[in-house]
Amino acid sequence: MTLTDVVLLVFIVLLLAWAIYDEFIMDKLKGKTLLKVPLLRRNRIDGTIFFGLVTILIYNNVTAGGAPVTTWLLSALALIAIYIAWIRQPKLLFKTDGFFFANVWVLYSRIKEMNLSEDGVLVMQLEQRRLLIRVKNIDDLEKIYKLMVTTQ
Repeated sequence: MTLTDVVLLVFIVLLLAWAIYDEFIMDKLKGKTLLKVPLLRRNRIDGTIFFGLVTILIYNNVTAGGAPVTTWLLSALALIAIYIAWIRQPKLLFKTDGFFFANVWVLYSRIKEMNLSEDGVLVMQLEQRRLLIRVKNIDDLEKIYKLMVTTQ
């Protein structure tokens, strides 16, 4: 196994661990999930570019007579890229004491201000950061509002 194969294997394991955390573990952390809100996907073009680059690497490896292990590892990386960019649904998980947004835990006490933009983007101002939450279904904003009112 070459250094390239080892690096590919490390990235595949890390991406799989992140995908398992995102899909299964995050829902179990920090208590019971009160509300799960699907979010709009962003940067789908980045996933497409990454998939295209990995496809080019697979083609070059096959035509140059590269190691089959490298081809299989690149194919696994391409499948993970497809999952992350097109299949996986980003979500906002509300818990009793806070919420998960972009896999980061945010306590309700950190929210200094909340606004709703004209185009339906929920803006939460934290101490030094602003979260722009783009929900998939506009009706979920009302659910978020009701939950925030009852938990505060």
